[in-house]
Amino acid sequence: MRMITAIIRPHKYEELRDALIALGIEGITVTQVSGFGRQRGQTEIYRGAEYNVAEVPKVRIDVAVSAALAEKAVREIERVANTGKIGDGKIFVQPLEQVIRIRTGETNETALG
Repeated sequence: MRMITAIIRPHKYEELRDALIALGIEGITVTQVSGFGRQRGQTEIYRGAEYNVAEVPKVRIDVAVSAALAEKAVREIERVANTGKIGDGKIFVQPLEQVIRIRTGETNETALG
């Protein structure tokens, strides 16, 4: 099993959610976050005044998947989230030791579905 965390542009979220559902992923966790990487923020104009915003708004998506589905999910996130511009985001893939569905007590891959 794998935990995939993707940090993407907010306007790409709905398209990515639909693509992950189409792959058969049944659950995702979404958080609105802000931060920066190489982009180092952005310049905004408000009421005619220019100012720098250090942290850029992003969406963080966490998805727990079976090892067999992990590569497909990563490729789909890459495909959908890519605009070709700085600030497209990152994908982190980590091993997932155990999953437990609280309601039923199901564990691991059975608990993912």
